Amino acid sequence: MKNMSRMQELLEIMATLRDPENGCSWDKKQTFDSIIPYTIEETFETVDAIERQNWADVRDELGDLLFQIVFYSQLGKEQGLFDFEDIAGAMCDKLVRRHPHVFGEKDEQGNPLVEADWEGIKAAERAAKAKPEEPLSILDDVPTALPALGRASKLQKRCARFGFDWGTLGPVAEKVQEELEEVMEEAVMADIDQERVDEEVGDLLFAVVNLARHLGTNPEKALRKANLKFEKRFRKVEMKLRDNGKNLQESQLDELEMLWQEVKREEAQKI
Repeated sequence: MKNMSRMQELLEIMATLRDPENGCSWDKKQTFDSIIPYTIEETFETVDAIERQNWADVRDELGDLLFQIVFYSQLGKEQGLFDFEDIAGAMCDKLVRRHPHVFGEKDEQGNPLVEADWEGIKAAERAAKAKPEEPLSILDDVPTALPALGRASKLQKRCARFGFDWGTLGPVAEKVQEELEEVMEEAVMADIDQERVDEEVGDLLFAVVNLARHLGTNPEKALRKANLKFEKRFRKVEMKLRDNGKNLQESQLDELEMLWQEVKREEAQKI
């Protein structure tokens, strides 16, 4: 393998791992469906490493993510569907096709003869892929497997590009308040219908994602940061309890709330 590129070496290693006779027993039994959870896990681990700005971890996690692509390409090659070259080639073609203002013809001053039209080009691609018997929708290529917050944002952005959106922040905030009130109406019913509660909470979350979008906030990233902030503060509360010779089981809610507020004050003093 000394004379080949590291990318080609990686492809050869993957082929060896899948070799029917001499390959790894675990790798040989995997399928497209079976490695989906690992792909999702590696994606989030890559995001986590980037957010922590641990560049050694970013390198390693990107390698793990690349291995997922190589794994899929090997499965595709074995089934005669596609191989790594097909994947890379399709990506190259797509990037050039969607950037005619970069790769297309230029005038004598070097200015592109065609303006950027990302959404128009994607719409044409969707139309080309559509089956004659199926109605065409601008939402056809929004993946259902996306995390729910991210998919909500993508659905809203797609519709907004075609005019289905509020032009100001006021109605967006009012919708959040309206959905919250509907949640509370269901929550205080004598006989709670959990299915209705779930539906109303879902509507509330969708409205909050819309508010985040109008404020230029990525809801998935914002919630991850909120999770990290909560975890950091709660760990400090636990530490304060241990310093006082106590644990969570021995503590009342009012004491925990007092320590929580104390942690928040300490954080504010450091700013």
